[in-house]
Amino acid sequence: MAARFPQAAEWLITFRKTCNASNWNNVVELRQAYPHADLVKVKSGRTVIVLNVSGNKFRLIIAVHFNRQIIFALRFLTHAEYSKSHWTKDL
Repeated sequence: MAARFPQAAEWLITFRKTCNASNWNNVVELRQAYPHADLVKVKSGRTVIVLNVSGNKFRLIIAVHFNRQIIFALRFLTHAEYSKSHWTKDL
């Protein structure tokens, strides 16, 4: 993603390092590092976490399995793409 979106490269590198060094057990703990993380329910009925990236220019949509300490990057969108909400129907 960093190569495709150079404006977000530094943020993405830092995010990856933060995730690798963290042992979050729940969204409350994740929000200590990313206070503006939003929970969003998608069409499948699952809940994903949306993070603001690079001063709200982008959104990273992730699924976190806290019990297994695994984070899945589901979508990386521009703010304009995110605002259309089409992505919620695909997840």
